[in-house]
Amino acid sequence: MKKLILSACALSLVVFTSCKEDASSKIKDENVAQAAQRDANSGKLPVIEFDKVEHDFGTIQDGTPVETVFSYTNTGDAPLVVTDIKSTCGCTVPTGWNRNPLASGETSSFTVKFNGKGNGIVSKTITVVANTAKGSEPVRIRANVNNPNAAATGLQPVPAKGATPVLSSTQPGHEGHNHN
Repeated sequence: MKKLILSACALSLVVFTSCKEDASSKIKDENVAQAAQRDANSGKLPVIEFDKVEHDFGTIQDGTPVETVFSYTNTGDAPLVVTDIKSTCGCTVPTGWNRNPLASGETSSFTVKFNGKGNGIVSKTITVVANTAKGSEPVRIRANVNNPNAAATGLQPVPAKGATPVLSSTQPGHEGHNHN
């Protein structure tokens, strides 16, 4: 039995030492270069920079649709991909954004349409979902909506920042929104 185990060990030693090839000779220089570039780029991210982060429409009449354009530039070191732009309310609709990758230094834009409904100060947040470090970036619109029929519709003006908000709409699905 000892001779059998000793013979198996000797045979294994011969097999492993005879197949000894230089592993470094199998490495391709082009693969090393690609891996180095990939590793160098792994820490680079796109950065989205807006021309403005808030747009104030000023005073508008209730029911007056308005729109504005937000422009943005990729100031980062990797392609910027905007996957979605969304609003918290159906009265504010973002449209027309570029779904293709935006190279560093390139600029694009999107339009935000607001239906102009409500009474008093109305503020809405639009969220840009992209491959940035944070993953999403907010922009805002605001307007002072003048609704002469506010008393008849049950709408009350929205208090200034810092004050306690008044839930003003009585329509189903619009609880907490200050438009009709």
